[in-house]
Amino acid sequence: MTPPLDPNLLVGIETADDAAVYRLSDKVAVISTVDFITPPVDDPYWFGQIAAANSISDVYSMGGRPMTALNLVMFPARHLDMGLLKEILRGGHDKADEAGACLVGGHTVEDDEPKYGLSVNGTVHPDRIITNAGSKPGDALILTKPLGTCVLFNAVRSGRFKFAELEREVLPTVADLNGPAMEIALGFHLHACTDVTGFGIAGHLLEVARGSGTTVRLDYSSLPIYPGALEMYRRGEGTGSNLPNRAMVEKSMTLRAHLSRSEEQILVDPQTSGGLLLSVPGDEADDLATALQAAGVTVSVRVAEVVEGPPALEVI
Repeated sequence: MTPPLDPNLLVGIETADDAAVYRLSDKVAVISTVDFITPPVDDPYWFGQIAAANSISDVYSMGGRPMTALNLVMFPARHLDMGLLKEILRGGHDKADEAGACLVGGHTVEDDEPKYGLSVNGTVHPDRIITNAGSKPGDALILTKPLGTCVLFNAVRSGRFKFAELEREVLPTVADLNGPAMEIALGFHLHACTDVTGFGIAGHLLEVARGSGTTVRLDYSSLPIYPGALEMYRRGEGTGSNLPNRAMVEKSMTLRAHLSRSEEQILVDPQTSGGLLLSVPGDEADDLATALQAAGVTVSVRVAEVVEGPPALEVI
């Protein structure tokens, strides 16, 4: 696909960034993004909250503020109670309201499986855009949420993991907005950012490496992982995205750490409403992690460093 030739398009498709950014004036650029998901859990209100947080996150990862949102709804109205749809939309509305965005309508179609998300517009100063392509050698990467959501969602469906435990230990963090973390990070010399979603931690770190023209070195032992996720992989649970995610990164990923098969799966487990990867100078990383913790961000862990080298991911 040939990128549009418009000097006001400040961020397009070139580095697989989280959203597009278009300059409206010398002081205002609009961030445009869209995302929707199938239900990660059966509870409709949780579904709505998680889907909305997942969609809004792309505006935060570009350094922006969400302004407006439109519902995207696919729903089997002839087969499911419309009360379920009401609860999905209530969850999305409450999360958009929490983010300070105006939910101003949307579009609904009949479909065989429920799907929900948002089209979100935000704003950012044209000179303060954060992309996934600005990391520099010497940077450290801070991760703000644990990993392992998808295998746990599937394990609840298969009966290997209890929903009550998921609701207590996992869902509140999954539904958390990434806005507070980004607000803190913008007070530092933030060089790059992306959120960890469908491609897993390995896929999104590799996007940072390719966009920045650097090598990213991931310390596997530092990764925060949701309780039960590794155990579910050990017990044979999986996801439909792990294999394609692994295929996408394997030519550019070197495993130097001695990992079990289950541990390797965490690298490519697709995240729903995952955390931010924040790239800051190494000497600021500990202070950023401390500031995030003081602000109540659930997780703030230094997981990787950026070094000179070809675009690649090393796992140590």
